[in-house]
Amino acid sequence: MENNKDYERDEIFTKRVKAGKRTYFFDVKSTRSNDYYLTITESKRKIKDDNFFYEKHKIFLYKEDFAKFVEALQDAVDHVKNDLMADFDFSQFDVEPEASESDNNNNNNNKFGEDLKWE
Repeated sequence: MENNKDYERDEIFTKRVKAGKRTYFFDVKSTRSNDYYLTITESKRKIKDDNFFYEKHKIFLYKEDFAKFVEALQDAVDHVKNDLMADFDFSQFDVEPEASESDNNNNNNNKFGEDLKWE
């Protein structure tokens, strides 16, 4: 089995988003050749036979696809908000993000639709 001593180098950044029974993890990782990619993990706590476990689903997103992914996600969100549910008040879901050191440094309070950019 391979020694995982380089793990700290491999994971560059992580952001956790709690969403009810689910938690989403956005992790920036590096390859051995110092290239970067993003993993997005959905983790959902489940109970079976008085024990709990986490069901996880993960996607890998590579740098050459960042812009296309963000654009498609924004288009899908906009379609739901503007076309399918135009009369729904989505502001009830607007919450301040969890405070972190990077958030305090950036002091950026944009809402979801405005700050979903990878530039």
